[in-house]
Amino acid sequence: MKTISARPSILPLKLNNIEFKADGVRLIKDFTCTFDQGPRSVIIGPNGAGKSLLLRLCHGLIMPSNGQITWAHDPHTKQAMVFQRPVMLRRSVTANIDFALKLNHVARSDRTNIIDDVLSQTGLRRLADKPARVLSFGEQQKLALARAWALKPEVLFLDEPTASLDPSATHSVEQIINAIHAQGTRIIMTTHDLGQAKRLADEVLFIHRGRLLEKSLAKPFFEQPKNDLAEAFVNGDLLWWRLGKDNQGEDSKRRHTR
Repeated sequence: MKTISARPSILPLKLNNIEFKADGVRLIKDFTCTFDQGPRSVIIGPNGAGKSLLLRLCHGLIMPSNGQITWAHDPHTKQAMVFQRPVMLRRSVTANIDFALKLNHVARSDRTNIIDDVLSQTGLRRLADKPARVLSFGEQQKLALARAWALKPEVLFLDEPTASLDPSATHSVEQIINAIHAQGTRIIMTTHDLGQAKRLADEVLFIHRGRLLEKSLAKPFFEQPKNDLAEAFVNGDLLWWRLGKDNQGEDSKRRHTR
């Protein structure tokens, strides 16, 4: 498959003091960071930290309650997202990919070669005519990646793409993610699996209770996190009931004023 063609980059993606509320509760809090071109970013943190919400905000599925999310250029057709539980259309594997290409105004004459490429790259060619909804969960996740990859996005958001997969399927999906990255697509993903984060991450973002507590290159992060809760998380300690020394803002004030 061809690498991403030269075109004005939609990066950097900048989040400036982002806040997201649901029913009056702040779920994403004072979140500021920049995603530049290049590295694979892996977002980690305990369940309920806001990892999936953050991706949905970046992808544009939901809007922040406060703050700004900006791209260098219009990202509409140049970024994609694969969910933990992808939605399969009631049609064949090939037709699922073809439909995504059609929606993105890819010429019919170009679609066959693109589909053949991504089916080969993801190991799905033998399943090309099979109904997508009868595939195993691992095969469906590969199809979701193939469908996104066919669009040649500059940025691909992945929300825990191997959360329900066995080790063999996880390995296959990670190989696909690495191949997509090698073709020039910027990967921004969440995972609950520290082993996976160590295998895939170039940089790590650790979030807890909706706050970004640490953003670092992967190697120094896993060797010696600077944040106390990040260190506890990496060590497997069950310390999520406390706030941590770097996360004692308004939540701590609220607790002490009860």
